[in-house]
Amino acid sequence: MHDTPVVGSFAESRRDFSHGCIRLEKPAELAAWVLRDKPGWTPDRIRAAMNGPVSERVPVAHPIPVAILYGTVVVLEDGVVRFYDDIYGHDAALQRILASGYPYAQ
Repeated sequence: MHDTPVVGSFAESRRDFSHGCIRLEKPAELAAWVLRDKPGWTPDRIRAAMNGPVSERVPVAHPIPVAILYGTVVVLEDGVVRFYDDIYGHDAALQRILASGYPYAQ
């Protein structure tokens, strides 16, 4: 996960231009949340570290789970169903698993 110098990318409807990377729209806000229990990590210090000439590692006390969901069909709150291209080709693999009688597919 990282910021992007191409801020206009966030306005794009397709978000698969990063070759597997996850672009963060608000990286400083995420860093502030992650470092909320680390004394001294103020928003100013976070921005300075992000814009500094060298990478800085900051150990956190516990791993932070990240769930990445990939969906090609979304049902909006108003009931409208939106279909999206399966840009990574995962639908075919899921279809094979479901067709195989996988026990959890029922």
